[in-house]
Amino acid sequence: MAMAVAETIDHGGVLVVEAGTGVGKTYSYLVPALLSGQRVLISTATKALQDQLFSRDLPSLTRMLGLPLRMAQLKGRPSYLCQHHLAQARQGRGAPRDPQLLRTLAQVEEWAKLTRTGDLAELSSVGEDSPVWPLVTSTRDNCLGSACPQFEPCHLNVARRAALDADVVVVNHHLFFADLEVRESGVAQLLPSVGVVVFDEAHQLNETGIQFAGTLIGTAQLQGYARDFLAQALEHARGMGDWMQLSADLERCVRDLRLAAGRSAAGTRLRWLGRVPDGLDALAWRGAFSALGQALHAALVALGNVEEMAAELRQLYARGEALLGRLALFGKTSSDDCVRWLDIGSRHLRMIESPLSIARIVRTRLLQEDETGGEAPVDASRRPGAWIFTSATLGDDDDLSWFTEPCGLRDARVLRVDSPFDYAQQAAVYVPQEFPVPGTPAHSAEVAALVQRSAEVLGGRTLVLTTTTKALQAIGAALQAQFGLFSDLEVLVQGQAPKQVLLERFRAGRQGGGRGCILVASATFWEGVDMPGDALELVVIDKLPFPPPDDPLVEARSQQLEAVGRNAFRDYMLPEAAMALKQGAGRLIRRETDQGVLVITDTRLVSKPYGRRLLAALPPMRRLHAPADYDAALAALALTRTSTRDSTSS
Repeated sequence: MAMAVAETIDHGGVLVVEAGTGVGKTYSYLVPALLSGQRVLISTATKALQDQLFSRDLPSLTRMLGLPLRMAQLKGRPSYLCQHHLAQARQGRGAPRDPQLLRTLAQVEEWAKLTRTGDLAELSSVGEDSPVWPLVTSTRDNCLGSACPQFEPCHLNVARRAALDADVVVVNHHLFFADLEVRESGVAQLLPSVGVVVFDEAHQLNETGIQFAGTLIGTAQLQGYARDFLAQALEHARGMGDWMQLSADLERCVRDLRLAAGRSAAGTRLRWLGRVPDGLDALAWRGAFSALGQALHAALVALGNVEEMAAELRQLYARGEALLGRLALFGKTSSDDCVRWLDIGSRHLRMIESPLSIARIVRTRLLQEDETGGEAPVDASRRPGAWIFTSATLGDDDDLSWFTEPCGLRDARVLRVDSPFDYAQQAAVYVPQEFPVPGTPAHSAEVAALVQRSAEVLGGRTLVLTTTTKALQAIGAALQAQFGLFSDLEVLVQGQAPKQVLLERFRAGRQGGGRGCILVASATFWEGVDMPGDALELVVIDKLPFPPPDDPLVEARSQQLEAVGRNAFRDYMLPEAAMALKQGAGRLIRRETDQGVLVITDTRLVSKPYGRRLLAALPPMRRLHAPADYDAALAALALTRTSTRDSTSS
């Protein structure tokens, strides 16, 4: 992999590398990139991986290689303390009355005196979901820009200037694509001077990119605007408009739009093919939508008469104009190359229009090809020469088409590097032959019973990955009912505590005489979760992770394939399931000394012809065919651990 990266840097072009777990892909791209003498931009999937690269991997490598390189990391605006908003909160503007929140604000103030970066990740004692953060951070909507009294020492601006001067810059995918659209954080300005661009954890690239390539407006944004409108207008233009009435009208219209969406369950996505989302009363929706537009327009007209009185009012007017423009888009029918849907939450709505892939963005905005696929020579000297895309899971065929097709990289050089782990010795996969139909209450009950029996043998050390929230709750509730407060095993369920707290508790396991753990989780726990050693020895996947066919985005992609004569199940649904299954199975073996068993409680894996393709996508674990084989494998794991512990103690 390192040689392939070096060759791509030398000769230019695009390299896509699937590097199995344990390959050491981070060093495999970092070493040739750092030695190349070119400026390097690295984009990661998460801020956690971004911090790891910047704080651990890069400093270690540059010391070993003796390279005096300037390094910087750049995050999005919400990751940095805003000194202006902190000062306003300190002076009582929008300050909380809750005593606990006031104590947290005081804690932020003390940290603000010491920090050099303003990176909120430094303040780990305050939770990510703390209500204090909106008080001390800015958004693109409420940032004053160059009119801000703290513009020069602004932590974001300092980080941006450092990034523009650095030899190596670490960003994340969300920032990268957001910046391509709004050009406010420096990535777009940085790209022309960079020789090498690396996307780590590139399997998330398409889903991340389409979030920013599309258009979104939500009732939470609109309610936030109504509140800011009232506060700023009263502070800077009191008596010059009926601000309270205008704000109240806007908030009422926002609530009416939510009511017009009916009683659909939270998490529902409604297709939106015409002027009204599917299943809604057309008259009620159009009336509420039109009234909302009129209320926002009325607020802007009044604001336009006083906007020159203060920078905050000018910024508020521009923000309102942008919201009205986005709202107007959803008043028209969607374009043919996009998909539109209504995302319904428990209290809010989000209207979303998105392209089906980022292929055009990658070709025209990154690789700078013209629409016919040819290069644009006028910009050829103003773009990075080498593009590296890498992850542990990028496809289940030799062309890695699951990744390269939606990302517009079908002509890229492709390399697959297998994991060095001995999966046949380290791990086994078991598919129970007799099991209820997936998705039924009986199935979830049987999964919980299997987990109960297995976890008792292993002393916990079990991760259950579900494909739906319904299954998550059913399996979690059944296990918590079985293992009470004073049981030897503790059942942790996603949503009952922050993700990091759950992972730390699980990793601790029986250390220090604690209880063994069963963790029942879904969604984000399918990837990026690293629990090496004997903390995790059993992974149970309840159902094959096919994309939900009634999801508007899934449906639109399927229809797009069918329109050109392709098979949507074979060319889209099956590869998606294979990649998700591969990601979930990847939680089990993280080091060359790890051992464990993977259980997939979906008989379709062995009863359907497509099951062979899904099994082939998994690491080459040995197969367990009978319940007795499975029981023996669990007993062997428990015995091996006991023998190792006894040997260590003696």
